[in-house]
Amino acid sequence: MWEEKVSISGPYNFDLALSRLALDPLHFVDIEKRIVKVPLVFNHKKIVAEVTGTGSLEKPEFIIRADHKKEMTLQRLYEIFQWNVELIHIHEHFQSTELKDLFNEHYGTPLVLEFDPFSSLIKSIIHQQVNLKFAFTLTERFVHSFGEELDGVWFYPSPEKVAQLTVEELRELQFSGRKAEYVIGIAELAASGQLDFGKMKSKPDAEVAQELIKVRGVGPWTVENFLMFALGRPNLFPMGDIGIQNALKKYFNLEEKPTLAQMEKYKEPWNPYLSYASLYLWRSIE
Repeated sequence: MWEEKVSISGPYNFDLALSRLALDPLHFVDIEKRIVKVPLVFNHKKIVAEVTGTGSLEKPEFIIRADHKKEMTLQRLYEIFQWNVELIHIHEHFQSTELKDLFNEHYGTPLVLEFDPFSSLIKSIIHQQVNLKFAFTLTERFVHSFGEELDGVWFYPSPEKVAQLTVEELRELQFSGRKAEYVIGIAELAASGQLDFGKMKSKPDAEVAQELIKVRGVGPWTVENFLMFALGRPNLFPMGDIGIQNALKKYFNLEEKPTLAQMEKYKEPWNPYLSYASLYLWRSIE
């Protein structure tokens, strides 16, 4: 096992990042010790990388421990935790907008990605049209039933494994029949290479959206969440998301949820960092 120290530019609020990761019961997070264990898969080999925060908000530092190829592991962790993003520039952008107070309150909160693109897409499908508590319960059942545990860390099942499941097996976990079909269908596309998540990294948002929207069960909300939390794209604002609507209502003291026209007007000054506006608005009600 190797160990590496990583230092990045501040601000970077690792503690707020950990608190958000801890909302998902499948994540291995120790807030007190400032540790998260990350499940990674390289060419079908599963490894666990341990990330420990040792620095401060303004001088972020991390100790990484893993037993796989160092360069490959570090590259993926930089992607997941968005360590190359200069959050100070984003913070400064919002100082001249109506979200100034929100960005001061959640100063240095990074956009942390889901640990794997396939599981990100599956998770979005599972979370569709159910309350958050049941969504996490359903996802946990799915992963505990068909995934794998390594060093206390849970891995989502591979596309190949999910593609072999039946609708009946997922129905037993309280999936709706339609949701079960969507999950298996996406797994079949991923297993056959028709959905290539590696290639998506270099494609523009519109091209990825065009590819995903053709997939049964994938709508605009799922596409926007995937672009944001699987690929780390900085300029997404899911206006159909109830959480964002509720956060805007609360933040701007509105009597009712904002209309689409109101949301269009609100978001204009937040370009090109709409994903961060979305994230901080979600944080405000979590």
